Amino acid sequence: MIKATITKNDKTYTADLMQPLDISIPLREGFENVNCFYAPPVQIEPVIFGDFVGSTQKGGSLNFKNVRLNPHGNGTHTECVGHIAKEVYNLPDYLKTFHFFSKLVTIIPIAEEGDRIIYKYQIEEILSPNETDALIIRTFPNDDLKMQMNHSGANPTYIHHEAMAYIVECGVEHLLVDLPSVDREEDGGKLLSHKAFWKFPDDIRKKSTITELIYAPNLIKDGFFLLNIQITALELDASPSKPILYRLMEEEI
Repeated sequence: MIKATITKNDKTYTADLMQPLDISIPLREGFENVNCFYAPPVQIEPVIFGDFVGSTQKGGSLNFKNVRLNPHGNGTHTECVGHIAKEVYNLPDYLKTFHFFSKLVTIIPIAEEGDRIIYKYQIEEILSPNETDALIIRTFPNDDLKMQMNHSGANPTYIHHEAMAYIVECGVEHLLVDLPSVDREEDGGKLLSHKAFWKFPDDIRKKSTITELIYAPNLIKDGFFLLNIQITALELDASPSKPILYRLMEEEI
């Protein structure tokens, strides 16, 4: 056992680093992959140059492939305020630490006039001020169809901007959701929840991130976790990411 010890709100927790829980969605080639906002599907193709073929299955001596993807539309990804700002904000420049005290919660969105919305009062029921640094929201119903769902044109669940403002008031720096966006799919470019989370444009929270399109299986129960957000060193506002959870156990005094 490799153990990590964490102190939060005068309580001490331990995590077994040999028991990771992956809540990312794998990036696969083709249409059997999660997709949103009409992004082209992931493409993975061997480099072909003269007699060289970068695929062992096609007779090459090794695999040497090009990958084409859209971080925001093709799978689990982490984004910074550069997603909505005219100025350039590259995620690796602001996400400098990668482990966070986190809380996983499950919420049933409210169906209303064709929309499915997460409201402030629902967040108030499961989140208190200064309770956690990262909040992970799992929506119900929850099954492995989320691993390959095409959200484009489906008007998926989103978070009301007043709920998002409350999340920020509670001190949450990193938000993870199993939704393609925290805002309505078509909102006329208002992006009210994105702006509320980053306090854009007046008091920008440059080090805060949103991770979308996670999948937390039901076997992972709600509670506190050590969260590790893994990203690529891609100079862009967003990166494909791999959030990993480690269950936290409170130590008895």
